[in-house]
Amino acid sequence: MALEVRFKKRLASFTLAPDFSCGAESLAILGPSGAGKSMTLRCIAGLEQPDEGSIVLNGRTLFDSQTGINVAARRRGIGLLFQNYALFPHMTVAENVAFGLKAASRGERERRTLKQIADVHLEGLERRLPRELSGGEQQRAALARALAIEPQALLLDEPLSALDTYLRSKIEQQLISTLAQFQRPALYVTHNIEEAYRIATKLVVLAKGQVAANGSRDEVFRDPPTLEVALLTGLKNFSRARVSSDGSVEALDWNCVLRCASANAANAAYVGIRAHYIGFAFEKGGSIAANTFPCWLVRTSETPFHATLYLRLHNPPDASGFYHLQAEVTKEQWMLFRNQPQPWLTVLPPESLLVLAE
Repeated sequence: MALEVRFKKRLASFTLAPDFSCGAESLAILGPSGAGKSMTLRCIAGLEQPDEGSIVLNGRTLFDSQTGINVAARRRGIGLLFQNYALFPHMTVAENVAFGLKAASRGERERRTLKQIADVHLEGLERRLPRELSGGEQQRAALARALAIEPQALLLDEPLSALDTYLRSKIEQQLISTLAQFQRPALYVTHNIEEAYRIATKLVVLAKGQVAANGSRDEVFRDPPTLEVALLTGLKNFSRARVSSDGSVEALDWNCVLRCASANAANAAYVGIRAHYIGFAFEKGGSIAANTFPCWLVRTSETPFHATLYLRLHNPPDASGFYHLQAEVTKEQWMLFRNQPQPWLTVLPPESLLVLAE
C-alpha cells in the first residue's frame, strides 16, 4: 500500500509542488492557511488537475502529465472527508452513507451501509436527515460515507475545525481508532499542531507550496531543519545566534551565551527552545546547571490546567512589557513557585535547545 505524490500546480501567488509518499499509515499535512494543503488533497482526489507530475496509488497511476493519464475522481477509489461534512441535505444518514455504492448489489450495499453506521456509533439515526443531527453526528456520518466505498486511500481535510471543543475531542478519538484500523494511506490536513501530532505518525510541512519538512512526527518536532518549520510546529522562543570560537552559541536577542548539545551548533543561525522545556531552579546552594539565568515575571496567561509565563532575562520588567521567553508549566507547578521571591533562575537545558538554519 503506497501513495506517491509528485506534481506541480501553478497558483496565484506560488507554485504548489508537493513531493512525498505515504504507506499504510496516517500522514498529516501541516502548514499555515494558504500553504496549499487543501489543494494538494483536491489534486490527489481528482477534483483539481495538476499542471505536471504524477500521482500513483498502490501502483496504479491516477495522474501522469507525460502520458496524459487523468483518472476521473469517481474512479480513483479515494474516500474524502471535508471540514463542512458535505452531506446531501435531502438524503437520510443511510442514503448518504450508501451514495457511493450504486454499483454494488442491494444486499452488499445494505451490509456495508449498516456496518459503517455501526462502526461510527450512529445506530438508530439511519433515517434522520443531516439537519436533524448534531455537528459531531454529521461528521461521523460523513466519515462512514467516505469509508463505505472501502477506499484505497483516505483524505481528510481539516475534519474537526467546525466542531466545538467537546465534539472535537470525541471525533478525534473516533478518527484515531478508525485510522489505526484502516491500514492504508491516509492524509490528514490540519493547521493544528497538537492535533497533527496526536493523529498522524508522519508529518509533511508545507510552506508556500513547498515541502519544508518530511519525516516521522517525532523527528520533525525534535529536529526541525529551519526556523520556518520550527515556528510551524509551535516554537514560541527563538533568537538570532552567533557561534563563538569555543563552540558556545551567543543568543543575540536574549543577551546570553548558551551551551548546546546539538551537533549542528557550529552552523547555528538561530537558537530556540520550546516553551514546555524551560525549567526553573529554586534550590539554594549546590552547583548551578548550565544555561541558568536570572529572570523576572512580566505577565502570565492562565488556562484551567496550564500557565504561560512571560519572562524577562537579566533585568526587572519595565513599562514596555518587553519579555524574552515564554515558559509553559502545569497549574500545579505554577502554584508551587508563583510566590517565590524574584528574580527566579530559569534553566535552558542544552539538550533541549534547537539549533536552526535560516
